[in-house]
Amino acid sequence: MDLYDVMRTTPAVREFTDEPALEQLPDAVLHRILDHARFAPSGGNRQGTRVVVVRDRATRERLAELTRPAVRRYMAQKAAGESPWNPLAPAGPSEEEIAGTEVPEAFVRPVLTAGAVLVFAVDLAVVAAMDQHLDRVGVVSGASVYPFVWNVLLAARAEGLGGTITTMAVAEEPAVRDLLGIPASYAVAAVVPLGRPVREVTRLRRNPVEEIATVDRFDGPPVTG
Repeated sequence: MDLYDVMRTTPAVREFTDEPALEQLPDAVLHRILDHARFAPSGGNRQGTRVVVVRDRATRERLAELTRPAVRRYMAQKAAGESPWNPLAPAGPSEEEIAGTEVPEAFVRPVLTAGAVLVFAVDLAVVAAMDQHLDRVGVVSGASVYPFVWNVLLAARAEGLGGTITTMAVAEEPAVRDLLGIPASYAVAAVVPLGRPVREVTRLRRNPVEEIATVDRFDGPPVTG
């Protein structure tokens, strides 16, 4: 496939066929996806990312349960007109309101129905977190893991497969680490259900370049073609 076509047609896939897991995502195909994706960049080329491929049903069910607490807050804040989980303002809904919020099954179903679930973790001992002393949530260390995650999704698209980056379970990181035997020095970065999409991919819609890129300053003139 043409690279630009892959970039424009790689959606967030959350609905998978009802084929058995190994038919949706055979081991050989998964290995090929990871074999290509591993060439993603990382800070200092230290390659501190690890992937746990979860096929076991009981483990998936536990991952689905660990997804629910964050979804409850997400849905409660959304219902309150807030931007869910944003780091600049505390959640408006009370703990009781959050605890009583229903979790739509669409948030947990992909973990149970995908061909496999890939859990990505990054070794904090080898990332370069230049923003660790700033008075805000750190994001820079993500540069050492998320390019790899996205490469996996691009490679999956080339194989006729799909998935999505989910992060709800990360709110329960200690439990996720315990479940999968991930060392405490690693941060859980993403949970990616991967499999065969139910529907064909269509071209995506995004904001135009002129709305997201400016020249020289944040408030500078837009980049035009």
